[in-house]
Amino acid sequence: MAVNLSARTRLDRRTLLVGGGVGVGLVVAWAAWPRTWLPNLTAAPGESLFGAWIKIGTDGHVSVAVPQCEEGQGVYTALPQIVADALGADWKMVGVEPAPLNPLYANQLAAEELFEAALGKMPASLRRSFVRRSGLMLTGASTSIRNFEGELRQAGAAARALLCKAAAKRWGVDWESCGTFNGLVYQGSHKLGFGALAAEAAEQDLPGEVPQRAGDGPRLHGQPLPRLDAPSKVDGSANYAADIRLPDMVFASIRQGPVGETGLVKVDRAAADRIPGMLAVVTTDDWVAAVANNWWAADRAIDAMRPRFRTPEEVVNSDTIEQALSAAFDGAGKRMAEAGDLASQFRGAEVVAAEYRVGLALHAPLEPMTATAVHRDGRLTLWLPTQAPGLARAAAARAAGIAETSVILHPTMAGGSFGAKLETDAAAQAALLAMRIGRPVQLTWSRGEDFRRDRFRPAAAGRMTARLNPQKQLSGWLAKIAAPAAGRELAARLLHGHAVPGLGLTLGGGDPGAVEGAVPAYAIPHFAIDHHPAAIGVPSGYWRSGAHSYTCFFTESFLDELAHVAGQDALSFRMAMLGQQPRLARCLQTAAQLGGWQGGQPGSGQGIACHSFRGSHIAVLAEAQLTSDRRVKVERLVAAVDCGEVVNPDLVMQQIEGGLLFGLAGAVGCSTGFTENVADVRAISELRLPTLADCPDITVELIRSSAEPGGASELAVPPVAPAIANALQAATGVRFRRLPLLSDAE
Repeated sequence: MAVNLSARTRLDRRTLLVGGGVGVGLVVAWAAWPRTWLPNLTAAPGESLFGAWIKIGTDGHVSVAVPQCEEGQGVYTALPQIVADALGADWKMVGVEPAPLNPLYANQLAAEELFEAALGKMPASLRRSFVRRSGLMLTGASTSIRNFEGELRQAGAAARALLCKAAAKRWGVDWESCGTFNGLVYQGSHKLGFGALAAEAAEQDLPGEVPQRAGDGPRLHGQPLPRLDAPSKVDGSANYAADIRLPDMVFASIRQGPVGETGLVKVDRAAADRIPGMLAVVTTDDWVAAVANNWWAADRAIDAMRPRFRTPEEVVNSDTIEQALSAAFDGAGKRMAEAGDLASQFRGAEVVAAEYRVGLALHAPLEPMTATAVHRDGRLTLWLPTQAPGLARAAAARAAGIAETSVILHPTMAGGSFGAKLETDAAAQAALLAMRIGRPVQLTWSRGEDFRRDRFRPAAAGRMTARLNPQKQLSGWLAKIAAPAAGRELAARLLHGHAVPGLGLTLGGGDPGAVEGAVPAYAIPHFAIDHHPAAIGVPSGYWRSGAHSYTCFFTESFLDELAHVAGQDALSFRMAMLGQQPRLARCLQTAAQLGGWQGGQPGSGQGIACHSFRGSHIAVLAEAQLTSDRRVKVERLVAAVDCGEVVNPDLVMQQIEGGLLFGLAGAVGCSTGFTENVADVRAISELRLPTLADCPDITVELIRSSAEPGGASELAVPPVAPAIANALQAATGVRFRRLPLLSDAE
């Protein structure tokens, strides 16, 4: 794997090839570092290595290896900020580079969140061993800070101790009396910069116990430090995958068949040859690619060829998807969670019931799937944005028919993802094209192809039933959720080649990922959650916030309906059941106060919803109405957030604000129907996304907390849709039970 190195605070263009062993430079105090795998981080001339995470140059720059994909969430700032704070570095001298492939950087928490269906039943020790041994470097499920903060803080503290020992040796003092601040080691009147000490520090031995930095002046942790990736993005110098240019490179566009069992039948090669710049046509059983000296010509050639694919035996349309969800309820379902004795609560009682549905949702990032590949001298080199670099490398190696050790992967920043770049299709396709063409090739899916072959957030349905006791308190709750086993599907697809007997990759039975977030945060004495697996015939993948995006809609919409039946204020109804959830209750109260909650009375146009997941809590108040031309107009969103201790409040604010708008997009659009196994949507303009003119007034309050850090990048997405739906009910008196909103009225 190759890594981009940064000399100071910005990403630069240099790359170094990293093999499987220890790179150039000194590996410090190896006896004190993890011994199972050697670090393979490499040092440029003038740099010294401090374990697997940090390099310090003679000019004083500090470079931090980041194993996570920067897709706009700010991970290239937050993770270095943790190291810089523990180290006592000068933020102006901190840089970042992608970490090389190494089991040392495996993301245990992301693997458990994303692949729970496959790994959940394994003993914890075996699960940890499997994730580490498989080298599952993953970005997803809001795990970057939660998984790596401890390791990064320890790495910074260790490097700091070594710098202090080197300085103390020069000054003839006790190293523990030395401190660090702003890139300097100091003791009394003595001061030396990190750069002057780096080479000597790398030769020191770590103490038995590494103390954390304390009392060394103002801290970087918790400060709204400027993003390290912002300047290069603003001036255009940041390299994305589509910016890669290689000598003799060609460009490719691709057309894949409809979903289902299909195959390429016919292409009009002569029509493609008439396109100026056209060079070659590459076909497989599943797709056809046009290769040209520019991408525009390649994409025109794809259209000109009018590829024909075998019609799948199972026809998938919007109607068949709806029928599959309904049919799933006919089965017994799999009980995923329960408490109390729900049967006795429902027996002979009057209950309240409602059904909710959500449609397929597209990822629709600005950057479509793309990868650049070249095969020379038996070695395949790839450049691509990926949330799973090890899995992408494995997929490319399988497609090319070579060993993984012969594949070098350069991870690039992603132009958005929302979960889409966990997938490895583009890496495999680019690898095969490079092998077939014999020249460097850059594959880019067209916007239409990106929509047609997306791994969609699946359609789902929720049949909700509840009992209110004579005191109008919620005493029984049953959620039956019909949804594809998306978690099992994701694990089976991405863990190809990693599965071992006993991992539970069979598609039968319930899927915890399909009902994630369905257990209410409220104190309901008797409840049950059932999963009814639905075979909708459409490939599904991980979409920002996963199943929480629909289970929260089901739960918070139904709670609002129950509050109306009970004749209670929707806020008070919720608060009465949150005695054991003080953090979530505080979010609810704060959002209501900031938003001027009027009780959700008829005509108020106000709705409220809340949710807890990934260790964080949020409440959202929405003000919305229907316009005269029957469009949803959201005028205001107010969010109160408790995501524990915050590394960088600006990054959290950005993610919450972006998540609110993403949730708004999912509430009013970002969906597609299906016709004869092909997604109907072809262009961004067809997604009915909110524009700048539609953007509501947004207020976000971050509640101070000393709790362990929780996830932030997905947190704001789930409660937005139910808050808006609840607001529309208050504004119109009509309950909307389907996403996108108004889709059931068209």
